Amino acid sequence: MPALEAATEETVSYTTMLMVHPAWHVLSRLGEAQILLPLFALASGWLWRREPWSPVLRDWWLSLGAVTLLTTASKIAFLGFGWGIASLDFTGFSGHSMFSAAILPVLGGLALHVRGRAGLGVMAGWALALAVAVSRVKVSAHSPSEALSGLLLGSMTSAWTLRRRRLDRLSIPHWMSALALAVLLSMPWVAPPSRTHDWVTRLSLALSGRSRPYTRADLHRKPAAFPSNQQRGAVLDFLHHGVGPCFAHAGQGPDHVADELPVGAHV
Repeated sequence: MPALEAATEETVSYTTMLMVHPAWHVLSRLGEAQILLPLFALASGWLWRREPWSPVLRDWWLSLGAVTLLTTASKIAFLGFGWGIASLDFTGFSGHSMFSAAILPVLGGLALHVRGRAGLGVMAGWALALAVAVSRVKVSAHSPSEALSGLLLGSMTSAWTLRRRRLDRLSIPHWMSALALAVLLSMPWVAPPSRTHDWVTRLSLALSGRSRPYTRADLHRKPAAFPSNQQRGAVLDFLHHGVGPCFAHAGQGPDHVADELPVGAHV
């Protein structure tokens, strides 16, 4: 299928990434939604059991939902409609950077809060999210602007969730902290390749009606500096048949106007 072929061309091969950038690739996988969202669901489920609709839980859910929609919309805008920023090499927010910065600092704070080191856990989580953002650039999955903007989006989510020392009454048990750590250490090695990019690509094509998604090469493809001979001929035909009568009373015909058009000029 054209859509699947284009998505494959746009995404670096899983095997190639693992062979060429083994350490960066493993680190990059820590930002995958299939790894982080189950941890988010586990932690938020425990917090719900402890205190339903606590301010921390409510803000974490709502803010993460908002930035997830924004990140997905930015990808659809480019893949389906070609809306990007060529000067910044920007085709959409990095989902890996966003999810890692939105989830890992909160998990770190919850995990170490019981020992009175919530701040250390938050900083460790954010440092890991920063490493994930750098890895996305290193494996050529995103440009610096995409990785940084995704990191900032996710950081806004975690900062909003953790503001004013709001973890003072909340924590997760030791077994859950150990489980989260085990998942983060093992899943990059055993989890199947993420398919979220393919899903977003299919959705983008369905919404735009295109058979192939836009690519980064399309973003940087410069338009022709001058119109083609066919375009110039169409302009001259318009001048001859459309505006010729307007110049008749002034003693200037369309041929005179056409003669004055410089070669390659835009009309």
